Parts: sequence; C-alpha cells; structure tokens
Amino acid sequence: MFSTSTTRPSRLATGLIGGGLLLASLTGCSFTSNNVTCSGGTCTVTLSGEGAEADVLGTTLTFGGVQDGKASLSVGGASVSCGEGETVTAGPLQLKCSGVTADSVDLSASLG
Repeated sequence: MFSTSTTRPSRLATGLIGGGLLLASLTGCSFTSNNVTCSGGTCTVTLSGEGAEADVLGTTLTFGGVQDGKASLSVGGASVSCGEGETVTAGPLQLKCSGVTADSVDLSASLG
C-alpha cells in the first residue's frame, strides 16, 4: 500500500512537469539558437547563403536563394517565395519576410 501511494504522486508529478514543459514550449517560451530567436509563439530567423537551414517551431526552413528581390524558401517540403514586407503561409507556418538581400533573408515565423 505504501509503495502505491509513493509511486502514484511521483507519476502524477512527472506527468505535470512534462505537460508544463510542453505547454511552455508552445506558448511563453523564449530561446535563441544560432540564427533563430523565439519568444512566445513567434520566431525571428536569418538564413544566409543558399541551402541554409533552420528548425523553426517544429518545421525545417531551407533558403534557396534570391531572384528578382524574392527569397525562395522550402518549408517542410513546400516551396514558397516572398519579397521584403510580404507575408506567406507555408505548411503550418505563417512567414513574414522583413528583409531580403542578394544572399540572405530575415523573417518572422509563427504557427498559422
């Protein structure tokens, strides 16, 4: 009987902690990793050089280059392009391209 009461609160606490961590990662979390900075449900990303990749909100973004002022991106297998100031939706993400140069793109990403 004693072991049951100790195990049960332990399992409950583990579940609550795990659930809290998952919830924090989807809402109020903030972190920075190389070219990605996230706060809340929005991340800012800088991709420089053709083929540059970043994992953002569970989705891989790949930079394909710039042509005619528009950045080509692969978002979880879908191809999109956006110019400076444009917003596009690709897969689960909404992307706003805030800066496009000859060899890089700055954008913000949020779940669509």
